Amino acid sequence: QVQLVESGGGLVQAGGPLRLSCAASGLSFSLYAMAWFRQAPGKEREFVAEVNWIGDRKTYADSVKGRFTISRDNTKNTVYLQMNSLKPEDTGVYSCNANRGPVNYWGQGTQVTVSS
Repeated sequence: QVQLVESGGGLVQAGGPLRLSCAASGLSFSLYAMAWFRQAPGKEREFVAEVNWIGDRKTYADSVKGRFTISRDNTKNTVYLQMNSLKPEDTGVYSCNANRGPVNYWGQGTQVTVSS
């Protein structure tokens, strides 16, 4: 059974940092690209960042470029999202995604709230 468990969310003031983690189990982690998505209240889920299986190619949404960094540790089956200079518009539920071809797995998400 595949499980993706996010942690690290919480309440933070604008301008502050937060680091999210996503621990994976039940899959061959190093074979999957890993991504973060977020969903703000009343809005559709949107892409945030992705890292390829080996960690040498990363893509980001324009809205987070220069502020967020995605990384992975294949020895720990974990992907991270370092978020700096947070803005109120970064508020939402952040979900972890593992993908390989047509296969997608999702975590339950962790709430991030940025106060102004």
